[in-house]
Amino acid sequence: MRAGFLPRPGYAAVSRWFLAAALAGLLVADLQVTTLHPFADLARLFGGLIRPDFPAVEGWSVVTTVAFAMLGVGLGAGTGLLLAIPFARSRVVRLGCAVLRAVHELFWALLLMQVFGLSATTGVLAIALPYAGICAKVYAELIEEADLAALRVLPAGTGALSAFLYARLPEVAGRMRDYTLYRLECGLRSSLVLGFIGLPTMGFAFESAFRQGRYAEAGALLLIFYALIGSRRLWVRARTLPFLLVGAVLALPPTVGSTAIGPSLARFLGHDLVPAPLRGASLAEPGTWARLWVWLRPILTEQVLPGTAQTLILAQIALAATALGALVLFPWTAQRFAGPLGRPVGRVLLVVVRSTPEYMLAYIGLQLLGPSMLPAILALALHNAGIVAYLMGRHADAIPYRADAPRGLDLYAYETVPRLYGQFLAYLLYRWELILRESAIFGILGVTTLGFYVDAAISELRLDVVVVLIAATALLTVAVDAFSRALRRSLRIDTLPTRLSGPQPITGGEGG
Repeated sequence: MRAGFLPRPGYAAVSRWFLAAALAGLLVADLQVTTLHPFADLARLFGGLIRPDFPAVEGWSVVTTVAFAMLGVGLGAGTGLLLAIPFARSRVVRLGCAVLRAVHELFWALLLMQVFGLSATTGVLAIALPYAGICAKVYAELIEEADLAALRVLPAGTGALSAFLYARLPEVAGRMRDYTLYRLECGLRSSLVLGFIGLPTMGFAFESAFRQGRYAEAGALLLIFYALIGSRRLWVRARTLPFLLVGAVLALPPTVGSTAIGPSLARFLGHDLVPAPLRGASLAEPGTWARLWVWLRPILTEQVLPGTAQTLILAQIALAATALGALVLFPWTAQRFAGPLGRPVGRVLLVVVRSTPEYMLAYIGLQLLGPSMLPAILALALHNAGIVAYLMGRHADAIPYRADAPRGLDLYAYETVPRLYGQFLAYLLYRWELILRESAIFGILGVTTLGFYVDAAISELRLDVVVVLIAATALLTVAVDAFSRALRRSLRIDTLPTRLSGPQPITGGEGG
């Protein structure tokens, strides 16, 4: 034990803490199934996947989904690269990027809709803003990890920008490209999800088809989306990128609603976002601040606190379910366990699971099982377990087993899992923040997390309340991210790869 400090926790202790927290959450979580025939509805959905109705699919919804993703990721990645240069030296830049990435795309879209309406600007910026913060952080880490040998041979007096362009950027350009391509996959998922709040992407078409019982059309949309994700490396190439970007601009949908952006922005910033007690009030009067506290207190006690508690409970249970699911699933993607025939099938299955947005999985689950935490937990666990299991299978294939290694369950329990457990915890702790971020937005679907109160305030046009709730969501996400990083450092697993741009690129290392 170090003097003055508690001993470092071990893998087993941290695992027990998180499992105990999840079990405690189960005691208070709402896990009821309220629908009468969930399996009949599920059978109809699978029937739609088996007999998809491709002619019924609106082609422009697919085009719009790709257009939003291309432009949103392009703008976000470009901005992120600019922010990555001063990221390590500027606390203001780091804080700004943390805020950008802590707010989910759906929350950004709900805010931007108040200014730009149901427009292409809303869709593109809702993706670009959080992705700028995410890319800035990852690009900055790649720059810091780059070999410094080229810097030492530059002439004396070389400027910082020239040094970056000629000595550091060439070292990391390939890894940045790989990571940005994966971000495009995440952008496609984000673009689809934006349809659930009215933007004309595949999510809007899917929700309409599902609500009206057109399961064959819904199945066709899902299969087309999987095809987009699976074929990404074929149609996103250096020579096709200019045509894709120009085509994306030309394919953007027209604005629905007001186009008077100037007056809308002025009203949004100068009136709507200002807390009601401060509108037109004198800030020098003590009574103004007393009225502000009277306004703020019920928001904190009746919305922020219960919403935060429910968000944490949902995220903690989903994290534990992700861990258990990944431990069960990863052997199905490893050569030593699944064999040459089973491994490709297992990997395809996990790619399909991780390619389906959590929000869509939760939406389907809520329609099948009724409004409770259960569909949200299942959605988060399926998606994230698919990602972690896929990655762990890749790591398992790289293990140099000894010649007399045991087989079957003994190989799994005594040889494989103990050697991968540090990497396993690194992935889980990294995804904790992402699971929490998604848990918050599930409130839009009716689960009583922070997003539930955000959606209610949006419907009542109380945007000043919305800002307080979204700020609380961002602070909670940043706090969990900071705790996760501290825990990874304490466990000495902070240097293990958790993103696509690691030493051995693995698709799906960073979720969106």
